[in-house]
Amino acid sequence: MSQRYRITRAFQEHGDTEQIISLEECKQYFASKPDFTYTPVFTVAGATTMSIEGDFFLWSYGDKQIPFRHYQGDLYVSGTNEAVIPKMLEVASDLRADVTEG
Repeated sequence: MSQRYRITRAFQEHGDTEQIISLEECKQYFASKPDFTYTPVFTVAGATTMSIEGDFFLWSYGDKQIPFRHYQGDLYVSGTNEAVIPKMLEVASDLRADVTEG
């Protein structure tokens, strides 16, 4: 079973308002990263092909594309490929966010 991680600001204190990672902030941040591309549909091909609608920032790592998905103010990424861990920590640091399992 693969591990899923969440990049979030939910654990940070910001007075009475909850600080989210907005889609616009993500689009601006990832646009400055040449190894990321945005797509509103992520397609998984295998024995069957499945397309998932959403806001995905695809990280190109070698011949793989690893999706970072923006959903309800957080980013989610699978930890199946161990190369994701340092990239995920870099993204979280740049966005002033925390990483948690889930």
